[in-house]
Amino acid sequence: MNDLNRWLLVPAILLPAAASAPAFAVQYLGIEQARGVLFPSANQFDSRSITLTEPMRSSIEAQSGMRVRNTTLKAWQARLNDKSLGWVILDEVYGKHEFITYAIAIGNDGTVKGVEILDYRETHGSEVQNPKWRVQFTGKKASDPLKLDEDIKNISGATLSCRHITDGIKRLLVTWEVALK
Repeated sequence: MNDLNRWLLVPAILLPAAASAPAFAVQYLGIEQARGVLFPSANQFDSRSITLTEPMRSSIEAQSGMRVRNTTLKAWQARLNDKSLGWVILDEVYGKHEFITYAIAIGNDGTVKGVEILDYRETHGSEVQNPKWRVQFTGKKASDPLKLDEDIKNISGATLSCRHITDGIKRLLVTWEVALK
């Protein structure tokens, strides 16, 4: 066997193994599906891009204790005919290494109506998709502590995902108060 054939043998052996490696990124829902799940009685969703000013960003960071990474958010006002039902806000937070995309429904009273995980890209911690974990946020407001291991239970093996989603929801509740209320 000549040297060129030996060098070609290595990729020929490794390529099929890499092609069959498991993929961990999972898309659970698209935003349209999530909006329908979060506000099932809505017959209209009015799109709105929220651009946070520097004073808004500073206020959100001060009130939530969380850093505002993106100053532009995508949101939809859920409506039943002409009546506002609340808002759906799309957000991303880091898991351990990759982004977790989720949507939160906030009612006109400022309480969480639901949380849906749209995309989960991490190798571990996908248990945050479990409805029993996500339902803990229902009814929470910006004034609630929203702290992992205090009013939100942790999931062993998914601590960073749990913490970052919890922090993101706290930040979005304050964002609603500052920019959408």
